[in-house]
Amino acid sequence: MSIDLVLLIVYFAGMLGIGVWAMRRSTKSPEGFLLADRSIGPAVTALRLQSSSMSGYMFLGAGSLAYTQGYYSMWYALGDVGGGVLNLSIIGRRMRKLSQMLGSITSIGYLENRYPSRWTRAIAAPIALFCMFFYVLAQFLAGGQGLAMVTGLSVNVALIIAVGVIVGYTFLGGYLAVAYTDFFQAIIMVVGMLWILIASLQYVGGLTAANENLANVNENLLTMWGAEGQYFGQWGIIIGALLVFSIGYIGWPHVNVSHMAMRRPSVARQAGLYATIFNLLFIPGAYLVGMTAILIVPGLENPELAIFEVADTVLPTFAVGIVMAAIMGAIMSTADALLLQAGTIASQDLWARFFQRSMSERTSVNVSRITIILLAVIATILAITEPPGVFDVVVFATSVLGSAFVPAYICAVWWKKANTVGAISSMVIGTVASVSAELLGSTDGIGFDPMVIGITCSTVAMIVGSLLTQHSHPVPEGVRRAVAETARVAPVPARMVAGEDSTLATQRPGEGTRGAH
Repeated sequence: MSIDLVLLIVYFAGMLGIGVWAMRRSTKSPEGFLLADRSIGPAVTALRLQSSSMSGYMFLGAGSLAYTQGYYSMWYALGDVGGGVLNLSIIGRRMRKLSQMLGSITSIGYLENRYPSRWTRAIAAPIALFCMFFYVLAQFLAGGQGLAMVTGLSVNVALIIAVGVIVGYTFLGGYLAVAYTDFFQAIIMVVGMLWILIASLQYVGGLTAANENLANVNENLLTMWGAEGQYFGQWGIIIGALLVFSIGYIGWPHVNVSHMAMRRPSVARQAGLYATIFNLLFIPGAYLVGMTAILIVPGLENPELAIFEVADTVLPTFAVGIVMAAIMGAIMSTADALLLQAGTIASQDLWARFFQRSMSERTSVNVSRITIILLAVIATILAITEPPGVFDVVVFATSVLGSAFVPAYICAVWWKKANTVGAISSMVIGTVASVSAELLGSTDGIGFDPMVIGITCSTVAMIVGSLLTQHSHPVPEGVRRAVAETARVAPVPARMVAGEDSTLATQRPGEGTRGAH
């Protein structure tokens, strides 16, 4: 058995071990399974948020884009570097505080509590599940390709093994398992990416030499306008590239749940610093390695394997195992977050809300776990039968999630006049606009990225819908007071949690946290 395979097996065993540990720690209640009893500190919050945002896209999609388009890919990198800190800074502290005051334990339920109507949840939950399915599919595709390259197994067999490990520890430990496995995976991701970046630059003689050789291949690769200069002046497309992984993160329910699980609202400040450090160390490397791959492994039939092939070429055997663990870490950390959030939406936001309101805690957790398994099985079957490209799937899912939910999440804590009509209009119009733009090929047709079209439409819908219906659908006074309270950097007043649902009483801050903020 090769040393890289041994390291990968040890890594998988470690992740499953964390799942078992988390199962013993906190899975007895919905809040424990879904939010780890709101106990997560700044470092774990930041690295969990970032690793679950990065996904297999960074090792497959980013490398592929850089391999085919050169420095144009850096538009995506620039947006991505600021994504985590923007999310934490804009809504992190306020969302943690507001979710506590509204008695919310899911990111979709939070939207219904902020925009009171069963239709809020009835519309938001299917949209989120629709997008998460595609995102999970992308992670499974990436995991199968990566594991197949290391083990020599067929892609389909490797895919099934990767899915089994991911589902295993998500199924066992809930959010606590996801948070801590993501934390360790993030560290491995940084180590692996820096290692392969340094080795690849040494292999080509440094960055300057690499750029000179790239110019000999195609001078356009050194510009930020595409391999054929096709994006020169196409600002509607470039702005979309910047937005998709910066502002787009704010619309991801599986990422925003990180805010709700923080130990206290002030955790967001320090978490923003950790997130920025992680991004600066990790994100540019993926794109730079993709560009060095043009020189190291030219003529690849499948550009999505660029970073894999570079690692196999420039690293010693034992290091390949570590880098492959990093790649699998990026894939698994996103897949587990998506699966857990999908299970949460199914159990809490759909089943408990519309079918069995008196559902026991045990039933709630079981519904969540059954959903995780079903979603994994369906995505695996589709990945085996009709595998699409990872880059296209990730960008599509991110664009739709961002278009549907960014205005709803931002306005929830920043605009007291944002009401139910505005939020529902924003989610529906944003989803329809971004999906339509994608299907109609707006990028090639009118030079505007679907993300730009979708988020513009959803923002306008939120503002117009809210302002036109202030009298017919006023924001409840209790919600207005709670939103106003989120602006204060102070503990949540006891009177503002006194009226919460008695079944969620465990969310009330204990004596040890009353002075925290």
